[in-house]
Amino acid sequence: MQTTEVAFDADLPWRKARSVALRPEPFGALAYHFGNRKLSFLKSKTLVAVVEALADQPSAAAALTACGVTEAQRPAYVQALADLARSQMIEERTSVPPIMDGPRPPHPSHAQGGPRDGATAGPRTEADNT
Repeated sequence: MQTTEVAFDADLPWRKARSVALRPEPFGALAYHFGNRKLSFLKSKTLVAVVEALADQPSAAAALTACGVTEAQRPAYVQALADLARSQMIEERTSVPPIMDGPRPPHPSHAQGGPRDGATAGPRTEADNT
């Protein structure tokens, strides 16, 4: 069986691999890769939070900061992320994280038939604004 060595760079964007599921446990979580059938133990809840935050941050380093990992703790967490990358539990991300603020796309019910007008649609409610 051939293994591909993955170089982990905390300054790059990463995400939990799409084939990986996390199961919460008292110690942290179990990570199972449905493709290669590997099982990994995430031995702290902070590490679980970091793995879950990877997709929403511009880099792994930013995810560590967002999850409150201190400078003193950082080398251990970077090593843990490197191990997860090597076992294909996390993968380098090529897309940008989603924008959390700004205009929302139109609701699907508003996309068909053009904009709604009060004369034909009846009174607008607070639910119509979502």
